[in-house]
Order: sequence, then C-alpha cells, then structure tokens
Amino acid sequence: MGYDVAVLADSTSRWAEALREMSGRLEEMPGEEGYPAYLASRLAQFYERAGVVQCLGSEDRRGSVTAIGAVSPPGGDISEPVSQATMRIVKVFWALDSSLAYARHFPAINWLTSYSLYMDTLRAWYTEQFGEKYMKNREKAMHILQEESELQEIVRLVGQDSLSPADRLTMETAKMIREDFLQQNAFVDEDAFSSYAKQYRLLDMVLAYDVLCREALEKRADLDALIAIPAREKIGRAKMADAKTFGDDYDAILAEMKQQIEDVIAGGEEE
Repeated sequence: MGYDVAVLADSTSRWAEALREMSGRLEEMPGEEGYPAYLASRLAQFYERAGVVQCLGSEDRRGSVTAIGAVSPPGGDISEPVSQATMRIVKVFWALDSSLAYARHFPAINWLTSYSLYMDTLRAWYTEQFGEKYMKNREKAMHILQEESELQEIVRLVGQDSLSPADRLTMETAKMIREDFLQQNAFVDEDAFSSYAKQYRLLDMVLAYDVLCREALEKRADLDALIAIPAREKIGRAKMADAKTFGDDYDAILAEMKQQIEDVIAGGEEE
C-alpha cells in the first residue's frame, strides 16, 4: 500500500509577500525588491519536501509527495524575485498565458515559455515504448511552433500573402498542432484524457501531412488545394476517435490524405 499526495501551493506569492513583511518588521537586511536575502533557501525548503520515500514498518510501502507551486507575479512579470527563485528550484514550468485564455485556447499554457528539464531522463523510456520517432516528432513540433512565432511578426507587418508557400504551410501546420493536438476540452471524455499511444499517432499524422505537403509543393502543387483536402478536416476531428479503435481510424485518415495529396499533385502536373 502506498500514499500519494499532491500539494498545490496556490499561495506561493502571498506567502512570499508575508515573508517580506515579516523580514521588514524584524529589520533584517533586505534583498532584491525588499524580499529577504534568504527567500530562495526558504522556497527550496518547501519544494524539497516533494519526493518518493520508502515507508518504515514491516510492510513494503512506498509513498510520494508532489508539490505544485502556483506563482502569480504582479502584471505577469516572471522576472521578479519569487518567480525567478522558484524557476531555479523546480524542473518543470507551466507558463499560463492570458492571451491564450482570451482566445479560448485551453489549457492556456504557453508552449514556448514552458519547459521540462526531465526530458533527458525520460528520453530512454519514450524511445523504448514508442521508438526514436516519438522524441523526434516532439522536437519537430516545437521547432514548427517556434517558426510560427517568428513568422507572425512578418504577418503582422506585411500580411500573410507576403509569405512563401513553404512558410504558409508552416503556419498551417502550426495551427493544426495548436488546435488539433494541444487544445483540449475538459468536458469531453475523449479530449480530457489521451493515452501516450494516441498522442503519438495524432501528432505523427499532423507532421506526416506537413512532410507530404512540402513534397507536393516541390512538385508545384497548389497550396490552397492541399489545405482544402477533405482529410485535413478529418485530422481536425481525429482526437475525438475512440480510445480502442483510434489506430484503425488514423490509418484510414492517413491513407486518404496520401491519396488526396497525390490527386492534387496530379492535377497540378496536368495543368
């Protein structure tokens, strides 16, 4: 029997403010922005309580405590001392983005500023379970999202029509990753939870669309026709596939997608 406890420290910022006030009343030497110089060590003491332990006693018991700290800096400025001290201690950071929340994109976690330092540790497990392509797909998806962020600056200045077909495809693929893969609806069972295998197949299908379309562009296929293929819409609904039959469903969508892209290529060559 084991004991697993998750501790949500949703008052980390308020606790730090109280620490600053008490430090001031004790007339201690202030640090950055008036916080006590020992702010980082006190935060570390809190997070060090998290971990996995072997319980004492005659029975073989293991227990775990997970600490999830929620820091709410004024104005969302994560450069302030409490946020920076927390980020130096923890190995996973989820950056909630108000612009994503206003755009009704949930969970509103910014994929560019969030990070996990456990990826190197977990890489061997992911590779063993799903093959080397799993981590390669993750890295490629992050690269596409980063490219989209850079291209959006150009789009805001001169418009999307100024982009090359390859860059427009990058924007479309990034949109698919955001809306068809990352975005979730907590009120729909199929979307609120997804197995690793289903996530892997869904992202792999989105990236396969990107690869096939780039090959088609090299053969002078029309980008608008590639975006308008019926399989593209099916990919958008693919995350709602049943957890038991999603493999066959995804295979069928992938086969349709390849055929429809070939038809677009053939149509372009005939012209």
